[in-house]
Amino acid sequence: MPLIFAVSLPIGLAKQAQGRACLAVLVSFLTWNYFINAMGMTWGNYFGVDFTQDAVAGSGLTMMAGIKTLDTSIIGAIIISGIVTALHNRLFDKKLPIFLGIFQGTSYVVIIAFLVMIPCAWLTLLGWPKVQMGIESLQAFLRSAGALGVWIYTFLERILIPTGLHHFIYGPFIFGPAAVEGGIQMYWAQHLQEFSQSTESLKSLFPEGGFALHGNSKIFGAIGISLAMYFTAAPENRVKVAGLLIPATLTAVLVGITEPLEFTFLFISPLLFAVHAVLAASMSTVMYLFGVVGNMGGGLIDQVLPQNWIPMFSNHADMMLTQIAVGLCFAVLYFVVFRTLILHFNLCTPGREDAEVKLYSKAEYKAARGKTMAAEPDAKLGQAAGILQALGGVTNISSINNCATRLRIALHDMTQTLDDEVFKKLGAHGVFRSGDAIQVIIGLHVSQLREQLDSLISSHQSPENIPVTEAV
Repeated sequence: MPLIFAVSLPIGLAKQAQGRACLAVLVSFLTWNYFINAMGMTWGNYFGVDFTQDAVAGSGLTMMAGIKTLDTSIIGAIIISGIVTALHNRLFDKKLPIFLGIFQGTSYVVIIAFLVMIPCAWLTLLGWPKVQMGIESLQAFLRSAGALGVWIYTFLERILIPTGLHHFIYGPFIFGPAAVEGGIQMYWAQHLQEFSQSTESLKSLFPEGGFALHGNSKIFGAIGISLAMYFTAAPENRVKVAGLLIPATLTAVLVGITEPLEFTFLFISPLLFAVHAVLAASMSTVMYLFGVVGNMGGGLIDQVLPQNWIPMFSNHADMMLTQIAVGLCFAVLYFVVFRTLILHFNLCTPGREDAEVKLYSKAEYKAARGKTMAAEPDAKLGQAAGILQALGGVTNISSINNCATRLRIALHDMTQTLDDEVFKKLGAHGVFRSGDAIQVIIGLHVSQLREQLDSLISSHQSPENIPVTEAV
């Protein structure tokens, strides 16, 4: 799993030549682990690490592609991948003297990364054993804290979503050793048959499964939130609001991608998002207290049904009924709380704006920009052209990256961008600005949109000559 995390990170973070960046990360990550092995075998006593022992659970060691190394899990993979990707972005295009031209590009990146991995390995051996002790202490605290630990974990996992730091909360638990050796995902899969055939309660068999209940807010919470926004919208706007909410809700419920829905209200009222985090944590905690555990960090079709309900139904149907009952109760609670807050504070959720809820037409967008649309050379690039114009044009963009649902763009001048409302009319679910960096929440098709933007930028095709596609 750490190797997969390391190699996949440049796909979203590398500014160009993502494939070559992945290769550079792979070579550098293995080099880093090899240096750790060599230094640990030579100076293990100095670092307080016994590299002569077997790499078994509890030893603090692991085997990575046949190399005995420190078990840094996905945290080490993310850090090293980030360092090498940053080197790639900075050095890939660097011009070298003609006699060194053979080393230009990826070779140069790997050479520099090779040298950087030496101090990285030294610092890892110096500091990671202390981090491992901290992880063990965290494990002990969360296990002993019981329901309180579940609440804290789930609350942090939700509340940190706007910053992107939530990956560092759930990652060590789901894919790393923070709760169980190997991570909840792997442990649950390895013991799935054993758990499904046992008549003992799942909570007694796998109490650590309480740290993988955060997906329930994506299923039951999303339903309550959407209904609250629908019924607080103006009656004449509800059909259009439903057209916005239904796809976002289905995405959250079925596959666990909540950003399109959450960012619908996050930028309108952070208070609603904070309440959402509290309710999500409370839902997971109540379920845990009633004996619900499992691997439920995603949606219905990707995790809850295939990994929990279907295999566990024969001997643990009562737990599933409890989960559904608690979830439905919280869906109602979500609806009541969100509806009350929206009405009390008169929040401008979809359908409650002063302006009519409508699609953003080409004529309106043209008026907002004060520019004239020309012929339609490529209708596929319509939304990309609109986003590009809203960002201030090709010359205002320094770099473009994306994650699962967001465009992450570095700009030369933030003042050249248009208002957030323009982005929303073009189909964005929200916009987050910080300095000269901007994140545009698009949804699950963000990778295709990013490719279209790259195509426009690389070909220097003027976005003003492409029709802007309205949000649908």
